[in-house]
Amino acid sequence: MKIIQFSDSFIPIMDGVGNVVYRYAVNFGKKGHESYVAAPQTNTGYRGDYPFEIIDYVGVPLWKMNSYTVGTPKMDSHFKKRLEMIEADIVHVHSPFMAGQAGMSYAKKRKIPVIGTFHSKYYDDFLQVTGIELLAEAGVKIVVDFYEKCDEVWAVSESSAQTLKDYGYKGSVRVMPNGTDTKEILPEKVSEIREKLNIGSERILLFVGQMNWKKNIETTLRAFAMLNGDLKLVLAGRGPHEAEIRALADKLGVGERVIMPGHITDPDLLNALYSSAKLFLFPSIYDNGPLVVREAAAAGTPSVVVRGSSAAECVKDGVNGLLCENDPADLAAVVQKALEDENELDAMGMRAKMTIPIPWSSIAEDVLWEYKRVIEKTNK
Repeated sequence: MKIIQFSDSFIPIMDGVGNVVYRYAVNFGKKGHESYVAAPQTNTGYRGDYPFEIIDYVGVPLWKMNSYTVGTPKMDSHFKKRLEMIEADIVHVHSPFMAGQAGMSYAKKRKIPVIGTFHSKYYDDFLQVTGIELLAEAGVKIVVDFYEKCDEVWAVSESSAQTLKDYGYKGSVRVMPNGTDTKEILPEKVSEIREKLNIGSERILLFVGQMNWKKNIETTLRAFAMLNGDLKLVLAGRGPHEAEIRALADKLGVGERVIMPGHITDPDLLNALYSSAKLFLFPSIYDNGPLVVREAAAAGTPSVVVRGSSAAECVKDGVNGLLCENDPADLAAVVQKALEDENELDAMGMRAKMTIPIPWSSIAEDVLWEYKRVIEKTNK
């Protein structure tokens, strides 16, 4: 098959959506398919030896969200010429915005099917950027209208499928979960990350993701301030609220024990950080099917997530992870109790490793089978 994915985020600066697109593209290429990704350009540096082709268009930082780029693919003549040279069999869009619109236009022109994956709680994003509920509601209507034009709609979790339906989408939604590859933990990388972060014998609590209040980082910080013991909290990632998060840590009196290293781009180093943590704290109620919980599990580290959240769908309380209420005091109590029995905590981490990760190659096989089904249905 010839497959084009369209995404508003991609390498070298990726969020969870960009990571999904990347894993799909890599596995499609490895399995012998012609794989392309259309996305905004973030730099002109060396791309590396990937088993797929990037078709990029000029992008600029998105207002108030500098980790993202946005562009106008319809106005990029070079991008349009490259795209016209590809005769794809199917289009998979991962955004209802610029990239998604370009993908929809390409597919309609060639009369090939479009699969649209719903990844994010867009109402929350619109509200954070605009601060106006009416504009956020109008934005959601545009999102729903886009997905109604897709030949098939997917979501990364049951709760994200429900979110799209709550927005007003009336069609069916197929759940296609995210994957995670279990990697070898390199001892030298464990030593390197502890040295880089100036962590000695202290125990690590970890968060990986955007430095954005929507990730419920305030709850994490306030819970950490209630904990006793030789603990350090690592908040790894970049985002629009880094300075405010640092200020709150200082205000709570835990600034010296909170480490904010920014993006950790070396995958072996990030994996070593996951494995070094006693617990992965992810009380976000915003995220849909978050990859980071699966990545932590793949490294043998259990997560603490909010009961009823999308992140909690793969967690069995006390078995392969822990559940808490969306409350700093309850999060702190759950963490404090878990840290009192490190042998059980290590066993929980091993159970997480055995039960939560699904290899990306397996996910890709399912995706490719679904692509074939949709193509055959369209051609009847």
